[in-house]
Amino acid sequence: MPPAGRSPRAVLLRRLLLPLVVIVGLAIVWDLAIRVFAVPPYVVPAPASVGQALVKERARLLDNAIPTIVESLGGFALGNLVAVAAALAFVHSQVLERALYPVAVAVRTLPIVAIAPILVLLLGNGYAPKVAIAALITFFPTLVNMVEGLESADVQAMELMHVLSASKTEIVRYVRWPSSLPYLFSAMRIASTSSVLGALVAEWIGTNKGLGYLIVLTTYDFRTALLYAAMVVTSAIALAFFFLVSILEWLLVRWER
Repeated sequence: MPPAGRSPRAVLLRRLLLPLVVIVGLAIVWDLAIRVFAVPPYVVPAPASVGQALVKERARLLDNAIPTIVESLGGFALGNLVAVAAALAFVHSQVLERALYPVAVAVRTLPIVAIAPILVLLLGNGYAPKVAIAALITFFPTLVNMVEGLESADVQAMELMHVLSASKTEIVRYVRWPSSLPYLFSAMRIASTSSVLGALVAEWIGTNKGLGYLIVLTTYDFRTALLYAAMVVTSAIALAFFFLVSILEWLLVRWER
């Protein structure tokens, strides 16, 4: 039997309660700082004002959140699929890895705010450039971690597969792929939040909908309560993606538990 207080339910409760307590504590400190230093509401709104904006503007926030969610999910899926495919190709061919891996690194060094206008010009103002930007920002961490994971396969297991005359496909399926899954999910947790950031950056460049557009609009209009409410919704979306990836890892990578 598990020790007292170590049941899955108790562990889950502690993991949920502790962040909530910290968030509530930060909100209290935030409110006190505004009152003590007499910060104007157009600079930093009070937590109560942000809460009111979340309630009163919920329809507008939801309407702008849906495009951001679609762009983030599309970019997350596309970036990870391309990264996994590229990592598998690199493992099968060292020549391909030496040729293309530096190119991937070079693309990653380019500022995303410089690439975004180019993609908007090429792909228009629809979902395509936003998904592409989110995919770009997602691609590199998954590629790096996936290559490392595929190459971290157990040496003895690899020798056994060679003794058994296993094909490259069988080696990937039975040895390399299982060993790479923890690396893949670690990268996907990072990519899950990065994809939201990529979608926001894309929406800043050229669009009339989305949370990124709403953040820019409310900044120029000095509607700081709605601005902070939009940031809260954006953070909630990123956290939801992160926890969904964590749950998927818990379900699939059972041997790590």
